[in-house]
Amino acid sequence: MRPGAVALAVSSLAVLGAGPPAPSPPLPARMTDTGGGTQLITAVAPRAASTTGTVTWWDLRGGRWVRAGSAPARFGANGLAEGAFRKQGTNTTPTGLYGLPYAFGIKAAPRGTAYKYRRVHRDSWWCQDNDSRSYNRWTEPRAADCRAAESEHLITYGERYAHALVIGFNYERPVRGRGAGIFLHVNGRGATAGCVSVTQRAMRKILRWADPAKRPHIAVGTASGTTAVTRY
Repeated sequence: MRPGAVALAVSSLAVLGAGPPAPSPPLPARMTDTGGGTQLITAVAPRAASTTGTVTWWDLRGGRWVRAGSAPARFGANGLAEGAFRKQGTNTTPTGLYGLPYAFGIKAAPRGTAYKYRRVHRDSWWCQDNDSRSYNRWTEPRAADCRAAESEHLITYGERYAHALVIGFNYERPVRGRGAGIFLHVNGRGATAGCVSVTQRAMRKILRWADPAKRPHIAVGTASGTTAVTRY
């Protein structure tokens, strides 16, 4: 065999022996922060202008994040916007890492739900009135200083609010004008007004999976860029 042929054969064997590239770490392992718990939901859109993407829920087991489930997702009609600078009424989904204070729904909680679950009644409202002391809060009945035209009458949302989780965006110390009533809920006919939505089947799976003792959070963002989910 010619020397050149020998060298080529050795090189080919070296490439064959190298094996496949190591798989990239799971998404939560590449994030700046996951909230400190052992459960996490990621809601990722391809780009900031996207109205669709993927919701995935994860468990931390033995120091490694493992995917527990995944489903197609919908976002705001005008895409996603940096949560710290979002404006109310823009139909954008706020990006960031948020807690999940409690669950609610028009229908009863799925069997096995561990989260605090609040049933929607005919006098249940979510106040979005910037002039109200109840801004970005459930109010039952509707607070006297909270205008109906500036609020959501929860029961009128039908299947969309059959089951939902409150996303803690602008929740702990609400900033007026930033936005209110951001939830993870069941799909409607199309894009949302700023929430994240999934199928009812996926929403029920998430509620049965979520364990408040494991301190789950939700990270909302894009695959790359300034609103990349890995930044949160």
